[in-house]
Amino acid sequence: MPTATYATRRGELLQYFDRTAVDAWKRLTSDAPVNSIRATVRAGRDDMRNTLLSWLPDDLRGRRILDAGCGTGAFSVEAAKRGAHVVAIDLSPTLVGLARERLPHDLGEGRIDFHVGDMHDPALGRFDHVVAMDSLIHYKARDVARVLAGLAERTDRSIIFTFAPRTTMLTMMHAVGKLFPRGNRSPAIEPVRPTTIRKHVGGHLNDWHIGRTHRVSVGFYISQALEVVKP
Repeated sequence: MPTATYATRRGELLQYFDRTAVDAWKRLTSDAPVNSIRATVRAGRDDMRNTLLSWLPDDLRGRRILDAGCGTGAFSVEAAKRGAHVVAIDLSPTLVGLARERLPHDLGEGRIDFHVGDMHDPALGRFDHVVAMDSLIHYKARDVARVLAGLAERTDRSIIFTFAPRTTMLTMMHAVGKLFPRGNRSPAIEPVRPTTIRKHVGGHLNDWHIGRTHRVSVGFYISQALEVVKP
C-alpha cells in the first residue's frame, strides 16, 4: 500500500502540475515552439511513448488499459485508436481538462474515460494492461514497488512503467535543478539504479516476470522503461 512519503510527494506533484507549471506543460505537449532544452524533453517523451506503445499488441480491441498519470492524454489517444478501452487518470484536474479538450472526434472502436484522482484507486476496476509513463519517477523505489503491487492485483497481462535511471548525467542535472527556487522547478525526481528497482519490484511482484527494458536519453530527457508480465 502507498506510504506517507508517497502521499506527501503526491501532494507536491498536484501543486506543481495543476498550478505552477500548467502553461509550460500545455506548450510542451503541443506543437507550440519551445526552447532548445524543452525541445529535447518533447522529443524524448515522444520516443518513450512510442516505445511503450510498441510493447502492447497492435490490435487492442477488447483490452482495458489504465493510463496511470495520463497528463494531456497523448498515450491514451494512440492506445484508443488501436481499439482499447482506456481509463486515463491524473492528479491534475487542469491537465485532464486539457486532455478532454484535445480529444479527437474519431477514435474508431476505442474509447477513453478520463478521471481525476490517484492511479491506485481500486474503484477504477481491472485491467489487461497498466501503463505509467513518467508518473512514478518522483517516488522512491520502495513506494514505486508498493504501488505496482497494488496495481498488479487488478491487472491480468502486463504493467509497463518508467523510472529515472541513476546515471552521471541525470545526477548532475538533478543537482543543478536544486539550485533553482522551489517555485520554478518540479518536485525532485528520484534517480534509482536499474538493479535496485528490479530488486524492489521483484520482491513485491514475485509471481510476475520482469520483461523488456529500454532507456531513452535525448538531451535533458532521460528515462527508462521496464515491463513486468503476468505468467
